[in-house]
Amino acid sequence: MKLLVVEDDKEGGAYLRRALSEAGHTVDLAADGREGLMLAAGEPYDVILLDRMLPQLDGLAILRTIRAAGVKTPVLLLTALGGIDDRVEGLEAGGDDYLVKPYAVAELLARVNALARRPPPQETPSVLRVSDLTLNLLKRSVTRAGQRIELQPREFQLLEYLMRHAGRVVTRTMLLESVWDFHFDPKTNIVETHMSRLRGKVDRGHKHELIHTVRGAGYCLREPD
Repeated sequence: MKLLVVEDDKEGGAYLRRALSEAGHTVDLAADGREGLMLAAGEPYDVILLDRMLPQLDGLAILRTIRAAGVKTPVLLLTALGGIDDRVEGLEAGGDDYLVKPYAVAELLARVNALARRPPPQETPSVLRVSDLTLNLLKRSVTRAGQRIELQPREFQLLEYLMRHAGRVVTRTMLLESVWDFHFDPKTNIVETHMSRLRGKVDRGHKHELIHTVRGAGYCLREPD
């Protein structure tokens, strides 16, 4: 694997590079935050080992910058700051794992290998399409056959759920839990009422219906036969 180590401690950085190289990895070493950011943002790596406390630019600033730039390389944070708040801060900034100094090289290697085995994050589509129906998650807009459909916020959530599960039957219970966050039966026809309104807005005036009731099971949004 090709690894980047960003560590300002000369002895610590040299030790890390030697240990990782002996394990068969190719290692680039950056001695300060600015050099680390330049390499992390400009070179492809399998894993980045990033010290938190760095001169010129600290580790969290590097992490936030590369994540904002779309760099998805797994990052293992190395730090002497072992408090829960410190770990949470590092993970929320975009870190994938956290190792507190001093650490055993065997554990470091195991964590690097574990990060490298993780599947790459899947991109979440911002636009969902089924037949001539389009839902834009960023613009919060819906169109069918090019014509805009005005939906209430709950109707939009309901349609989004149906489109994400297009071709599959979704039950009333699934909709209550996912759209309304109800983990109990409210003993009302709230799902049926919203579904009726949504079907009217989506299917009315079109030759083919997209939203179907599956008797005794639930609902299904699917391509026309």
